[in-house]
Amino acid sequence: MMNSNDDHNPIQHFQQWFHEVDNAYPEEETNAMTLSTIGKDGFPKSRIVLLKRFTWEGFIFFTNYTSEKGRAIAKNNKVSITFNWKTSKREVFITGKAEKIAKNLSEGYFDSRPEGSKLSSWASDQSNVISSRRVLDENLHHYETKFRAQTIPKPEYWGGYIIKPYKIEFIEHEPITGFKRITSYTLTSNYNWLKNIRFC
Repeated sequence: MMNSNDDHNPIQHFQQWFHEVDNAYPEEETNAMTLSTIGKDGFPKSRIVLLKRFTWEGFIFFTNYTSEKGRAIAKNNKVSITFNWKTSKREVFITGKAEKIAKNLSEGYFDSRPEGSKLSSWASDQSNVISSRRVLDENLHHYETKFRAQTIPKPEYWGGYIIKPYKIEFIEHEPITGFKRITSYTLTSNYNWLKNIRFC
C-alpha cells in the first residue's frame, strides 16, 4: 500500500480516463452511469442515467424531479454513481451528495435538446403507472398541439442535479495478472483531497 498526503484533484483524473475511454472505445456509452439512491422504504435502488457534464465541482445529470429517484434524493441526497467501462477494464466509484443546479442552467440544457426529447419531458409522467401506451401517445399529441409554432419551455418539475463527491475510487484491472490498482481520493475537512493507492 502506498499513501500520499498531497492535495490532488480527482476530477482531473476522471477527465483523463473519460476521454481515454471515449476515444479508444467509441462503441461504449462512456457517459452511462449507475445512480444509486436510498428509497422511501430505506433500501437502495440503482438505475442507469447519463452523465451530461462534469465540472470541478461534480457530476451533472438531468431528470424529472418528481420521478422515483428525484423523490429519493429529496428525502436523502446521499448517492453513489458508478462507471463500468468493461472494454478498457476500468471502473470508477463515486459517493457524494446530490443538489439541484440553478434553474437557468437547467433551462440552458433543456433548450439544447431535440424537440422530441422536450415534448417527452412534458408527456411522460415518470414513475407513475399509466393504463396504456395510448395515454402516453395522447399526452404527446396534446403537447405537440399546445406548443406548435412556439418555443417549448422547460417544465418546472424537470432539471439537473450535480453530485458533489466526497470520495472517488478509480479501479484498473491488470489483464494478465488479474491484480487491481485502486486509486482513491477522499475529501478532507479542509477541502483538500487525500490520495491513496493500493493493489489487490
